[in-house]
Amino acid sequence: MAKERKIRVGITQGDTNGIGYEVILKTLSCPEFCELCTPVVYGSSKIMAYHRKALKIQQFNVHIVGTDKPFNDNAVNLVEVGDPKAEIKVELGQPDKQAGAAAFQALEAAVSDLKSGRIDVMVTAPINKETIQSDEFKFPGHTEYLETCLGEEGDKALMVLCNDSLRVALVTTHLPIAQVAPAITEDNIRKKLRLFNKSLKRDFGIGRPRIAVLALNPHSGENGLLGNEEKDVIAPAIQKSYDDEHLLCFGPFAADGFFGSESYRHFDGVLAMYHDQGLTAFKALSMDNGVNFTAGLPYVRTSPDHGTGYDIAGQNVANENSLRQAIYTAIDICRNRERHDEANANPLKKMYFDRGKDNVVLDLTKDA
Repeated sequence: MAKERKIRVGITQGDTNGIGYEVILKTLSCPEFCELCTPVVYGSSKIMAYHRKALKIQQFNVHIVGTDKPFNDNAVNLVEVGDPKAEIKVELGQPDKQAGAAAFQALEAAVSDLKSGRIDVMVTAPINKETIQSDEFKFPGHTEYLETCLGEEGDKALMVLCNDSLRVALVTTHLPIAQVAPAITEDNIRKKLRLFNKSLKRDFGIGRPRIAVLALNPHSGENGLLGNEEKDVIAPAIQKSYDDEHLLCFGPFAADGFFGSESYRHFDGVLAMYHDQGLTAFKALSMDNGVNFTAGLPYVRTSPDHGTGYDIAGQNVANENSLRQAIYTAIDICRNRERHDEANANPLKKMYFDRGKDNVVLDLTKDA
């Protein structure tokens, strides 16, 4: 990323029948926003204008560019995706395959620019996971798609929900509940702990992260009475991660009591076993300012932690704060990574001492 300019934030339009454009317009209509970053929306000027008029949001200047034209770093930019002359149907609050196709076109264009360095980070508005399905998109969600198209050399994505004080990562993401228990393996837990620990250091600037690990079964299995995963799989994974990799990980904790007693406040991160175990608690605590961050990849992607909001689409009642926080978080993570990588680019060599002699000899010729 060029140091002399502001961070360029790519924002995908998401499902065009939902609240994506509403929260985008409300966020970017603030004139001071362009002082913080260069926003680049991937979507349609026609659809944006339709939503703005339907919501009676005051018009503001938008710099419309093609897929290969330069951005205006002092304005809101919009990259036209698809044919701008094509007839466009918007049915607010209705799931529709055309809306899903438009969401994928925007996502694909933003991913291409992210990989080429044209934008620095990406923020995705909510999609409908059913209507976006096609021959090109056969994934249960953004996380799995981005792992495939943005991962390098076997990179694995880790879903992290975060706010200023709580970070929740998942061992399994978009799995049917019947498939969760077989996926809770010692190897899987250790991989996710490793990824989470690295992300907490590099992306969030936490020097020595403390990670709480949740149980799978009620009451943490009650020593096998309510399930054996805790004593046979989860506890050994925690212990080996602590012993072999020196990760500060603790548990397993019963999820209900852990969140109910606010024990999460004593940790830098929480590793949940499955989607609703972690996200139900997180969204209950942080629905209006939560952010979904895809860790583990060489590129920064965040999104608001809410869905398409069909039930309130077009009513001008959607809260834009989660999208705003997603943009702030993407910028913060981008800067944290720069600082972390710069600080660790040339580590000092380890110092070797011959402790068997009174006169200590320092050998600086050996590599760390």
